[in-house]
Amino acid sequence: MGTLADSEAMHRRGVDLANLGRYADALRVLRIAFDGAHQGGDVNLMARAAGTIAYVLARTGDVDAGERLCLDMLSRDDLDAVTIAQLHGQLGALALERGLLEQAVDWLSKGVDGLKEHPVRQANVLMNRGLVEMDRGRLDAARADLELAEQIYREAGLSDEANQAVHNLGYLAMRGGDLVTALSLMQRVRDPLDDESDVWAAINELDRAEVLRDAGLVTDAERLLSTVATVLGRHRAPRERAGAEYQLARSLLTHSPERAATVSRAAARRFRALGSEGWALRAEAIALRARLAVDRIDRSGRPIASARRLPSVRAVDETVAQLRAHRFLAEAEALALTDTLARIRRSRRASMPLPRVPRRMPLEVTMLAAEVRAAAAAVSTREADCRREAAAGLELLERTQATFGSLDLQTSSAMRATGLLTVGLASALRSRRPEVIFEWSERARLMSQRVLPLRPPPNPELAADLSELRTIRAAASDGDWLADPRAAALHRRAQERQWSSAASAGLTGRISLSQLQAALAPEEMLVTYVFDGTDLVALAVSGGEATMIDLSLRDVGAALVGLRADLDVAASVTSGPLAEVVRMSLRERLGRISSLLVEPLGAALQSARRIVLLTPGVLAGIPWSMLPGLRGHAVAVAGSASAWAENRSRGELRHSSAGFVVGPRVARGDEEVAAAAVPWTKSPILLGDAARVGAVTALASQVDVLHIAAHGRHAVDNPMFSGLELADGTLFGYDIDLIENVPDTVILSACEVGRSSVRWGEEAVGMTRVWLHAGARCVVAAPVVVADDDACELLAAMHEGLAAGIPPSVALAEASERTGIVAPFQVHGAGF
Repeated sequence: MGTLADSEAMHRRGVDLANLGRYADALRVLRIAFDGAHQGGDVNLMARAAGTIAYVLARTGDVDAGERLCLDMLSRDDLDAVTIAQLHGQLGALALERGLLEQAVDWLSKGVDGLKEHPVRQANVLMNRGLVEMDRGRLDAARADLELAEQIYREAGLSDEANQAVHNLGYLAMRGGDLVTALSLMQRVRDPLDDESDVWAAINELDRAEVLRDAGLVTDAERLLSTVATVLGRHRAPRERAGAEYQLARSLLTHSPERAATVSRAAARRFRALGSEGWALRAEAIALRARLAVDRIDRSGRPIASARRLPSVRAVDETVAQLRAHRFLAEAEALALTDTLARIRRSRRASMPLPRVPRRMPLEVTMLAAEVRAAAAAVSTREADCRREAAAGLELLERTQATFGSLDLQTSSAMRATGLLTVGLASALRSRRPEVIFEWSERARLMSQRVLPLRPPPNPELAADLSELRTIRAAASDGDWLADPRAAALHRRAQERQWSSAASAGLTGRISLSQLQAALAPEEMLVTYVFDGTDLVALAVSGGEATMIDLSLRDVGAALVGLRADLDVAASVTSGPLAEVVRMSLRERLGRISSLLVEPLGAALQSARRIVLLTPGVLAGIPWSMLPGLRGHAVAVAGSASAWAENRSRGELRHSSAGFVVGPRVARGDEEVAAAAVPWTKSPILLGDAARVGAVTALASQVDVLHIAAHGRHAVDNPMFSGLELADGTLFGYDIDLIENVPDTVILSACEVGRSSVRWGEEAVGMTRVWLHAGARCVVAAPVVVADDDACELLAAMHEGLAAGIPPSVALAEASERTGIVAPFQVHGAGF
């Protein structure tokens, strides 16, 4: 039958198994411990075993049975004070499972107070109370509990438990909007926690996925959440699985409301079956918000189809009231605001009362409140108020972004701005005032470009991870090389190391229309194409005037269909009977696009020899230098007018030296760089096995102009893993961030590397943007495949101008005119 000591040992074993997520084994061992304690007459050990059994029952879906067990034990009058305090703490944890936050904090506080003489047991309860305080929005109180728990665990030599406290502090940082700190803390303790069990690894991945989602990296987050839900289902952890589905629905809400509604309803059913009514309400609130999605835009900036019928006001009000009763205040306010916004947009009336948002709400809620106020002002034709409210909401996000040095985080966090930018841009277009349109154009473009990165210090660990990733990718087929578990782990670690090491060095100042006009020379013109989710306009700015031109988005969209295919075919079919047919088809399409986007600019364009273009995501992939209306002009495609003007203020580009690189299997690559190097003096050239990643990054730090002729690939889901194929593998975007001194001008003669992925409407991210973010002032690249002969001759001719000190945009235009070659190469950044 065993001794009480055996029962105590079995209880400890049961606790360990429960912590590992091995719930079936834990339940079996804990029942043996309970029975042994009962036979031995140790009522306090019985109660402790009962409390742990209650925890396991709750995790496996029977919160009611766990609660009854704890209350039955508490009804006894022969328990000591410590055991009573532990049962109080366990009842608090069960209330948290139900989503009863006020009840949970009451029980847990009794547990904390009753365990002052037993610090480790107290720390266990503090961990749960910290989670409750997070859900209540009391972040300072949560931090105090978690930091005290970590301190207690450290002093007791319990490193695993201390690491879990650090992980929870990372989750707390995420709830407070500090995503960089969140990722850094989670990364710091990830490996030892993941080693504990598959269930704990999945739960830690669940928390990390929430950070990715809040950072706007929804593709990564949703892939991770789907995997986590599957793993938790396999390990019979229904509570955690429902949590993963809930977080997946929250992510889908930003861009796929129909699927978000389906996933959140499934999560609600799972929570309700587990007895977690509060969490079921939270999931139902997401389903309602998905049905309320009206006039939203997707990642590319195109409208999301509106719901056919809004949920009833009564259904929304009842859910809001229940959420408030459960003290899920942020979720209640988000649902109420989403409902108000949908009804304003559907009815085009602002007669309904606007919700009053409590203080200290999460950023999502405060920005949503600003969007509601802006939308209400818009339908009341109070346009100035509309733009003021939208700007105020955006400034909240800009303060958060000010800490992001990472390109990934900067561009993805713009997700949160889509609603407010849409409202503000639409109001600006309705004003038809050039200075207002320009101001909002710059707000949109700078949303993911305003933070100036601080060059990160040397990071040998990151460099080693990238080197190993190169080896894995080189050995993999053309399929999904990141499906390899080791590659996926290295990818995650490289990503997070770059996020935490890239800091902010300041902000790009936002210039006004009058300041831009003062910066433009007489022969220069800036054209900003502005898209508000519905309408497309061009604002043509010269030193003397600014003109707004309405464009047809429908016609432009139709003309762009098939453009990439035409360009690719034209690059590959350069001779034979089909070549002229292909060229004629491409000429016709480019002429049509030019007539829609360039010719409406009118006579002002003809007097401008140099043109700066600013384009939204819906126009990504257009080879502007090939459009007939821009032939003979020096064209620069810039991220924003503010960045272009600031770049120009730094003086002329450095063009005193050049270096050349040829990757493997590039037809005419050796010939291309040999011809391009002629105008330069003693230009180093890396060929064959010498063109290795380390040698190329070292060369990049030594020259003003870097020309790379190499095959490349664009990674759609993660542009930082786009790259150039060199002798020893891929030069990734992350490698570029490790270059100490980046050249002023980078020329990429590579297939596909000029391509970009559109993130949240405005931002196009690819290798071009990576080089500019790292410090290059100008990048010459093509968004599509370029015929080898054209690249060889055109770029060699361009180098004649660069070596003579001619600005890149001018050098490219003159080279095209001299050679007669019209190719999709274009200049990004400071072209002149």
